[in-house]
Amino acid sequence: MRIFIRLSALLAFVLAAPAFAQGTSAQREACEDDAYRLCQAQVPDAIAIEKCLRANAASVSGGCRAELGLASPASEKKRKK
Repeated sequence: MRIFIRLSALLAFVLAAPAFAQGTSAQREACEDDAYRLCQAQVPDAIAIEKCLRANAASVSGGCRAELGLASPASEKKRKK
């Protein structure tokens, strides 16, 4: 019985893992256009898309920047001075 419970838990984790990698629905909604515009080569790899969006933060829309917790370009300029 213990083996069955452990296998069930493992299966549930494996099936849920891809959902965690896709981001929240708010992130997908805010960043979808930016992902296709800036990171088309990484689609559909959600982790690679997020890395790409973070690398291109200056070109990402304000809504997407907010969802990813990135600073706005204006605040970055102020911080550098």
